Amino acid sequence: MWKQGTDGVYTRQSESETPRAADLTGIPAGHVTMLFPVRGWYALPFRAASADESLYADLSAMHAERLGVRWDPMGGQLMDTFLVNSEGEAATLLAVVLKAPGEGELPPRSPKEFDLSARAFPVEGDAIAAWMEFGRWVFAFYKQGRLLYAQATSSESPDPDAGVLREIKLATSQLAIQGLTLRPQTVYVWSERSNAGSLAAGIAGAAVRTSARPDPKLPQPHSKLLPADVRAARKAAMAKQQQTLAIAAGVLVYLGIIGWLGYGLYQTKQKALATQKSADKIFSKAKRTEFELYRNSWNELDLVVNKSRWPVELMNRVVKAIPQTANGKLHFKKAEVTETDINLSGDAAELAPINGLNYNLKQPGYLLSDYTWSTPEAAPGQTGFSFNYTSTLKK
Repeated sequence: MWKQGTDGVYTRQSESETPRAADLTGIPAGHVTMLFPVRGWYALPFRAASADESLYADLSAMHAERLGVRWDPMGGQLMDTFLVNSEGEAATLLAVVLKAPGEGELPPRSPKEFDLSARAFPVEGDAIAAWMEFGRWVFAFYKQGRLLYAQATSSESPDPDAGVLREIKLATSQLAIQGLTLRPQTVYVWSERSNAGSLAAGIAGAAVRTSARPDPKLPQPHSKLLPADVRAARKAAMAKQQQTLAIAAGVLVYLGIIGWLGYGLYQTKQKALATQKSADKIFSKAKRTEFELYRNSWNELDLVVNKSRWPVELMNRVVKAIPQTANGKLHFKKAEVTETDINLSGDAAELAPINGLNYNLKQPGYLLSDYTWSTPEAAPGQTGFSFNYTSTLKK
């Protein structure tokens, strides 16, 4: 793992021999870019008879299909195309097909972007580079400093042996058949042992340089590779962020409404206080006492001036509450009307008219709903049923 400093230079932060990216710990916070090892993708260079960049993706897909390299269309963005060089109306392109990452091959924290390890190491001119990745030698061809081809070998020897040299020469021959001739000026062997092995004298006309593997630089242009599960994780994170923003917006709206209502209540309270102060100025203590005496005196006349409190009017309303079909069948034995109470008792040969009166007394249409009624069930007798209803004026 490398971490970029404030000066833009990457420095090695930690190193691990684990082949599973999922087992990595201590991943730095912030923008993470994952570099896939050479064994994790296919390099498919070819000559294109067009320099139109809009056609590169389609030409690369056709080239991959012609070579029998296929990828899962549901696996995300597993293919990308890089320009190696262009000459007039033709171009040399590198089509890259990423192997769909298996279980444990992605880090525990989703990277923001992906690229290739062979593109990240700075190389100048036409060259070949060989280094160890996960216990095996890999090599890459560079044309004018840009990646042309890369391949993982089966060699696990401490130094690049004859097997590595053989696979390099075979790859060179295959590229030459396609018209992709490579004449390396330098062969880089990135090894802590500083031993070029069989490559020292195996590649004619090239200077062999051994050194530790350099720290990477973020490749330009950036790749478009994006495996599906990471894409799903990114969409889930985006959806969660949008949900959080929606909740935050809802909270702000709610707080705004509460603030607006609170401000309205505050204004109402202030108006009430202002009105009270005005009233206090208008009414002195003596005048207020006189006003209370006047209001109490007027309330005492309520039985006279308020028709709804007249006993005759109340009794008339009670009579109207008797069901029409019960005329002559329901009899009052007692009907008392006071300032605050109405007490009724009587009997009927049948239960229906009593129940009808019970229902009507509580309906607004009979203008007796200002009273709280107590209407227990009618009691059966020798000649029918009797009832006893009481009510109190609501305060």
